[in-house]
Amino acid sequence: MIDIASLREEDRAAWEVLARGYKAFYRTAVPAEGYEKTWRRLRRGTEFHGIGAWSDGKLVGIAHYLFHATFWMEDSCCLQDLFVDKAARGQGVARMLIEKVAGVSRERGASRLYWTTQESNTAARALYDKVASFNGFVRYDYPCLRACPGS
Repeated sequence: MIDIASLREEDRAAWEVLARGYKAFYRTAVPAEGYEKTWRRLRRGTEFHGIGAWSDGKLVGIAHYLFHATFWMEDSCCLQDLFVDKAARGQGVARMLIEKVAGVSRERGASRLYWTTQESNTAARALYDKVASFNGFVRYDYPCLRACPGS
């Protein structure tokens, strides 16, 4: 059985293992203080939100999301990060995390929930094609003048 809920203070170490796995997958280097800063932001729960998936009491998946206004809609939800431990993949964990964020988005009255992934992430895209619709957009990143933390 998988339990989905908000991250708790005692999840800090297990969360970082998964967060590091996520960043490694996308080949993104984050300094140690970047994980601490992100954890504090998630724990505040004001702008950035984090949920986890537990199997037999072990944290096996995480999702980070945030709400923001857009020009054409009142509120949108961006699912920023989604990662499931390799040993727990194929058990519906990612789908449950997405559905939890979707439920929170509906409760808040958000107009949409969206996320991005790499084109080559075929395993994740197989799920995403089942639970959402690909809208054809391609994302471009314009670098900051100085390195942005966590980017």
